[in-house]
Amino acid sequence: MLQVVKAPNPSLRVKTKPVKKINQALLRTLKEMIKLTKTFNDPEGVGLASTQVGLEERFFVAKNRQKFISVINPKILSTGKSVKKYFEGCLSTPNIWGEVKRYKNIKISYLDERGKLIKIPLTGILAWIFQHEIDHLDGVLFQDRVLQQKGKFYKFSGKDKTGTDIFEEITLP
Repeated sequence: MLQVVKAPNPSLRVKTKPVKKINQALLRTLKEMIKLTKTFNDPEGVGLASTQVGLEERFFVAKNRQKFISVINPKILSTGKSVKKYFEGCLSTPNIWGEVKRYKNIKISYLDERGKLIKIPLTGILAWIFQHEIDHLDGVLFQDRVLQQKGKFYKFSGKDKTGTDIFEEITLP
């Protein structure tokens, strides 16, 4: 049974190798990753990379509207010029959040679970999820981006009386 690896586990820093063959074992792993990601709801799990379950091949799962897709050997082909600041968290670093600037528009290529090459432009949340997960496949955590961009970190500290999340600014060591 797969489990999410937590920072500072060294497997999160692995630069993944391309998937050479889509086989039944990979398809089972992708299904398990989707099932695992769906178990996270506060915050909601919207993506999970292979490195986050201790694997070293280049794939992830991502939520696209209400369903999950499997993404194998993804590449960012191009990026737009404009960026947006996102409030990011990660299943591998629970309760830590940060502001990260990411491209609003990207063009990507990847293989689906049948081995079909997909080349599509992405915008908004899906573009953000893909960039976050591709970072994982390159051994980069969102905290690295926050530090690079001189952004701020936050810790989830609970909910107020109305059920709204409360975050307090923190300094990471």
